[in-house]
This record gives sequence, structure tokens and C-alpha cells, in this order.
Amino acid sequence: MAQAWRRWLATPLGNYLRDWEQAQLDAAVVDVFGYHAVQLDAPELHGLQANRMPHRWYLRSWAEQDDAIATLPLAACELVAEGVALPFEASSLDLVVMPHTLELCADPHATLREVERVLVPEGHVVITGLNPVSLWGWHQRRSALYKRLGWRDTVHEGLGTLIAYWRLRDWLRLLGFEVQVSRFGCWRPAVQNPRWLARMAWLDRWGARWWPILGGAYMVVAVKRVPAGRMLERAWKKAPVRVGAALPAAQRHHRVEPHISSPAVQPHSEFTAQAKRKSFFGSR
Repeated sequence: MAQAWRRWLATPLGNYLRDWEQAQLDAAVVDVFGYHAVQLDAPELHGLQANRMPHRWYLRSWAEQDDAIATLPLAACELVAEGVALPFEASSLDLVVMPHTLELCADPHATLREVERVLVPEGHVVITGLNPVSLWGWHQRRSALYKRLGWRDTVHEGLGTLIAYWRLRDWLRLLGFEVQVSRFGCWRPAVQNPRWLARMAWLDRWGARWWPILGGAYMVVAVKRVPAGRMLERAWKKAPVRVGAALPAAQRHHRVEPHISSPAVQPHSEFTAQAKRKSFFGSR
């Protein structure tokens, strides 16, 4: 399937799709910052050439020699691995580019879960695919019918199962991704004649304005969101005040002296004499 897909990308219709996706990928990854980025499959698309991360890899799921891989403007070596078992630690990648990866792999659900595992929180994933709800999707279904009947149709030869845009959004939300950018393109009919493709260039302008969701291809940029928890501090209680507690610091060194009668007050004062006279008259 990979060989047929790459042969189809070399056709006039494939070049038209590749030019649109290359422009969209460059605009999507140019402002994504981090340290580690990976592109899964599709060596004909240089999905990381506009990115400035210091460590960039190209990973493919089939082991074969290809001259197109040697021309990739990546900063590191090439890797061969399955999309369902990426050779990276959990939360270790900042950017993953997947040009038609889900359409060509055997298990798109497991591949997307594996991408969620290796992405760091707030990491980005860029996915491109063909829209089944379009003229291109109709031609793809026609190609599948021709293949069952034993006929050959080179319009969409080599493509796997197309994934609808709304289904992809549901998968991303289920895994905790937040879709930030969604773009559609390629409104021209799926014809292989380059002259007819050039004549129908006006459909791209009209399609972007009047029927954007019916484009032949789409691109989705999603961010991995991880709910952040808040650590609750322990509510310390004030110690109850006990009876007979120590005095404050201002009164800690105060000493209470016993009462001493003033020498100016005599024991036989006027008040004492009045008390005696009252008791004398009272006895009478």
C-alpha cells in the first residue's frame, strides 16, 4: 500500500495535493517550540522543514531504501518502527506530524493512542488526511468498487480507509486533545489531467468561501491537555487557650507586693472616733 500511495503522489493530482499540504504544514509547525519533533511516514512531505527544534526525526513504518528519504531536511537520523509502538519514552516529544499516517496504518486508534502517550503535556500533533465527504471521497469509493470488480482506477490508487474530519475530532477529544486549527483545501475535481487541473483553479477560491467543509483534504492541529491539580494545604487549627496560662510578655516580670497602710493615715483617726461615738449612742 505504501508503494502505491507514493506512486500516486507522483501524479499530477498527487502533486496538487502535496503542494497544498506542504504549505499548510509549514504554517502550522513554524511557531511550535520545544526540543524533540517526529514525522511519521510520508517522506515526500517535509513536515518539519519549517520547524526550529534542535532534534527532529523521520520515522517510517516500512523498511526500504528510498532516494526521497535521503533528501529530507531533518536534523537527525531516520527511524523504522510501527506506529502502534513508538520507540520513545512517555511524555518525551513536543511535536508529532502525521501526514496521512492514520489512513495508511493498520490500526489508527492504537496509533493515535501511542502518539498521545509520547507527547508531553501541551504538546502538538498535526494530522492531514483526505476528506471522504467530498468529490475526492466519492472517487475513492468508486476506486474501491472498481478494485472489487477487478478494474483499475489510478485516481486514488494506494489509499487506505479515509477518516472523516468529525470522527477524527471525536477521537482526539476522547484522548484529551484540544483541536486548535482545522483547515480544508483542494476543491478541484479528482482528475489526473494537468490542463484540467489548471483550468479549475478558480474552484479553490470559491470553495474556501462557499463550501469549505467539502474540500478534498484537511489538516488538524491539536494540543494535548492534561488537567492540572491543585494541592490543598492542611487547615491548621489554633491551639485552645488554657485556664491559668502565662501572662503576656509585658506583665511577665511584674511582681505583686503586699498591701502596706500609708503612714499618713493614723489608726486613731477621725473616722475611728466617729465609729466609737455611734456605737456608744447605739448601746443606750
